[in-house]
Amino acid sequence: MSSTFKMERNLALEVVRVTEAAALSASRLIGRGDEKAADKAAVDSMRSALNSLYIRGRVVIGEGERDEAPMLYIGEEVGAGFDKDDAPKVDIALDPLEGTTITAKGGYNAMAVIAMADEGGFLNAPDTYMEKIAVGPGVQLDKSDIDAPVADLLKKVAKQKDMDMADMMVCVLDRPRHDKLVEDIRATGARITFIQDGDVAGVIATTYPDKGIDIYMGTGGAPEGVLAAAALRCTGGDMLGRLVFRNDTEKERAQKWGITDYDAVYGLKDLAKSDNVMFAATGVTEGTMLRGVRRMSGGAVTHSLVMRSKSGTMREIEARHNFTRKTGFYGGAD
Repeated sequence: MSSTFKMERNLALEVVRVTEAAALSASRLIGRGDEKAADKAAVDSMRSALNSLYIRGRVVIGEGERDEAPMLYIGEEVGAGFDKDDAPKVDIALDPLEGTTITAKGGYNAMAVIAMADEGGFLNAPDTYMEKIAVGPGVQLDKSDIDAPVADLLKKVAKQKDMDMADMMVCVLDRPRHDKLVEDIRATGARITFIQDGDVAGVIATTYPDKGIDIYMGTGGAPEGVLAAAALRCTGGDMLGRLVFRNDTEKERAQKWGITDYDAVYGLKDLAKSDNVMFAATGVTEGTMLRGVRRMSGGAVTHSLVMRSKSGTMREIEARHNFTRKTGFYGGAD
């Protein structure tokens, strides 16, 4: 076994410590009604945890730009290996708290998420919207499907999954902008499950047969689209995305990150290009994929998912944290 393989395998398991740290800190703000405080707690802990890893990391999908600190901004360098030639260079996509509103209101599906890949492994997506279609293993999408009538797309997916349209379950983010989409889906006879936030979890759920979700459709955040694609590179499945710009400022921001074709349709391997992707997520609040943080006197329990595309390994990790021994960025007692 090569030293490189050992390093990658060990790093994949270390990455989950990063999402655990962010989730533990954010969990202290569940239901407190303060989105900014919850997000800041997750950001601060995730940054500290990242800076403890033996990597030369660069954030390519983050929460903003340099002047928007204390967010983990696009272009920020993190890691403890910048003075070492053997520390791996990695690109990082992250969302320290996917579901700030969920956390503030004590809702469902908030989690801390991160993905790592080789340098150049992710699309440098700006902080704008993205049309998304995602499916689990066994279904293949074509780029033309993003403009296909909803009925045609769902018939195609149903045929590949060998199921009746009436049994199809479509996951949609519950937003007014999706009213027409919902109308079109209902016209096919397919069923719909709505989520309030947390579309990364919605996409990942398509890969688990027991979750009962056959396809994810709708428009959500572009950074979350790249994170979801990173997960699908590990689990299998397929995805399409197209950026949606609301104004010229967003187009200028996209151009800054190398995007000049504003109408481009991205496939799964355009969004997450690397064959070597590591993905980790830890639940903050209870959700469809992950349990939330359960805090107790002197400690807490976390539920995480960690995956590697190279091996196809998917691990669920339940960790018990002892705050009487663990200090620093893990969200223990004040």
